[in-house]
Amino acid sequence: MNIINFINRFPDESSCIKFLREQRTKSGIICKRCSCNRHYWLENKKSFQCASCGFRTSIKSGTVMENSNLPIRTWLLAMTFITATKKSFSASELQRQLGMKRYEPVFRMYHKLRKVMGQRDDIYRLEDMVEYDEAFVGKATKAKSQNKLKRGRGSQKQSIVAVMAESTVLENPESGKLEKSCRYFKMKKIKNLEAKTAQGLVKEFIDQDSVLQTDKSTTFSDLGDCIEVHVREVSGTDKGHFNLKWVHIAISNLKKQLQTYHMISERMMQNYLDEFSYKLNRKYFGQKLFDRLIIASIYPYWHDCG
Repeated sequence: MNIINFINRFPDESSCIKFLREQRTKSGIICKRCSCNRHYWLENKKSFQCASCGFRTSIKSGTVMENSNLPIRTWLLAMTFITATKKSFSASELQRQLGMKRYEPVFRMYHKLRKVMGQRDDIYRLEDMVEYDEAFVGKATKAKSQNKLKRGRGSQKQSIVAVMAESTVLENPESGKLEKSCRYFKMKKIKNLEAKTAQGLVKEFIDQDSVLQTDKSTTFSDLGDCIEVHVREVSGTDKGHFNLKWVHIAISNLKKQLQTYHMISERMMQNYLDEFSYKLNRKYFGQKLFDRLIIASIYPYWHDCG
């Protein structure tokens, strides 16, 4: 999706309502009052009405747009700008592109979209061979306290991020050497570098039958009970040895992307990680990324309804 395609596809608000109605119908409308799944459309109310009890569900209800006064076309245009580039897109730049006077509605809208990106990726677990490492990224701190905070590794000026990458070892037929390719990533903000924190992440986001690759940090010393195979020998890429190539590439790219923003608060850090991972996991989707974000945006509705 680019801006020219968007204008042709959604020339006005009514075309956006029609599109969202079709998407909602595909996913299924379930009545919040009686759980009936048979509805008909009320054109004059822009709502679905339950065929059983008459309860009405608005076009935005249960989606990322719920309780928002912004037009649906504004939401779709924002999704177009966000998905049109693989790089970061700041809320202030989004405000300028949308031509909106106030910053706060754009900021809230953008973070709601980032949140549904994270919800969508949390459905999937990493499997097969998985790399795991941790990184430190800068965060916003009060100017008065900056000189009092610790510097370097473990500084209070930084957030700790756990990075996981689902990698596959392939043999190059020409050289006979082992090479690695990567499929999916996960990034989670964590509070500390304790072993139990790493154990919780491994249990939640990585399939138990996987092969987990880490460095020799004491943080990863007790992961054997959480995973089928835990490899801590990370010296080179010769046969029998592995490195953390993909997580290190992801960490490097993440830090470059976050430079787009002046400073990110600790509270909002996970939302930025979710957007970065969501785009990275769909780097080959091209213009289809817009439609995938639409699905993610209406996902909370049918997920909550089972």
